[in-house]
Amino acid sequence: MPSPEVVSALQTIGSNSAAEKPPQYAALLQGIATSSTANLTEDLKAYATALLDDSLGVVVLRPLLGAFVDQYRTIKDPDAKVEVGELVIGLLKQKGVGQFEEHDTQIKEILADSHEENHDFIKSAQTLQSITLDSTQKALTSDDRAKVWIRIVRCYLEEDDPTSAFTHLNKVKTVIHSVQDKDTKLMFQLSQARIYDSQRAFLDAAQAYYTLSLEADHVDEEERLQALSSAIVCAVLAPAGPLRARTLAKLYKDDRANQVEEFGILEKMFLDRLLSPAEIKAFAEKLQPHHLARTADGSTVLDKAVLEHNLLGSSKLYNNIGIDQLGELLGIDADKAEDYAAKMLEQGRLAGYIDQIDRLIFFEGEASGQRKTGHAERVMGKELRKWDANVQGLAEEVEKVTTMIQNQYPEFYASQMVH
Repeated sequence: MPSPEVVSALQTIGSNSAAEKPPQYAALLQGIATSSTANLTEDLKAYATALLDDSLGVVVLRPLLGAFVDQYRTIKDPDAKVEVGELVIGLLKQKGVGQFEEHDTQIKEILADSHEENHDFIKSAQTLQSITLDSTQKALTSDDRAKVWIRIVRCYLEEDDPTSAFTHLNKVKTVIHSVQDKDTKLMFQLSQARIYDSQRAFLDAAQAYYTLSLEADHVDEEERLQALSSAIVCAVLAPAGPLRARTLAKLYKDDRANQVEEFGILEKMFLDRLLSPAEIKAFAEKLQPHHLARTADGSTVLDKAVLEHNLLGSSKLYNNIGIDQLGELLGIDADKAEDYAAKMLEQGRLAGYIDQIDRLIFFEGEASGQRKTGHAERVMGKELRKWDANVQGLAEEVEKVTTMIQNQYPEFYASQMVH
């Protein structure tokens, strides 16, 4: 309940003439602000209700509402801010927000801050989404819109909702080319990287994080190294193949790479060395939950990335290997090893072919990165070319023998030709 003094003052103001009300409302608000009453929340709610229910004109009401917003901003308790803010937003909606867009926006931004203080990022995002960005009172710039949308993106990312975050990031993309604020641009880059990361588009995420790590003018050294670290993590988790190899090379050659914890595993992957279970376990302890989420076949993203890397590493050590032996080397059963190899061969991330009769995998140099129609078709084509070459060679040898007979025994050759 509001304090008796505030209730009495509001009743007095309500009975006065319209001309007397503005200074009296202003004086009462000042009194509420300077009092040490424990009923601050209830007093402000009563004041806002009376003010917005009054029949004051828009021109008179706007400065009074502006003063209220300034007082509302100073409330320390986030729960109290939420309670007062939600009431005022509802009252403004009933009165007609169009006449008080600027005040409505300010209250919603403060309310969103309070929700974030309470770690309720979904409510913060929903509050920000309700802000009018097509104002009739004020021409909003690309920076104004982008700042609101970026805040919404960050809120959804905090709640691990990359789909909703991506929707609002697309809105930022429509204006980012005209945004002037450097911090907003950096937050756009970081948000884009985090979304790629959450969606497991690890190569795109690695590139976005790496670009951010190069921003020496507006990002401090510690944050740049953190971005580089995230880029390495994403590159490690990316599907093995030529594209990842190029990303690993770029990161490995960066002079700062040896300053981050992930340099050891980066170096091994860049040099195509096999990873041990102990190294994988140590690396896994630093990963985020979505990096360790289970995929359709029951393995984690990390398990799949390491398995594909070790398979690619094996192709550097052997010209060919038995499917059973490959399974033992990778620590999985033979059928799963063959399945992974077949997929990588088909997608052009591994060069070679599978002989399913002899249960052997043959490796052939560097992969092209170009998707194939199927590794079985690749084997058939190779065998047909080999058969053609053998037939041609045999025909040439028969021709040589025939020529030698003609030269050495011309009479015999002529008699045979007659028949």
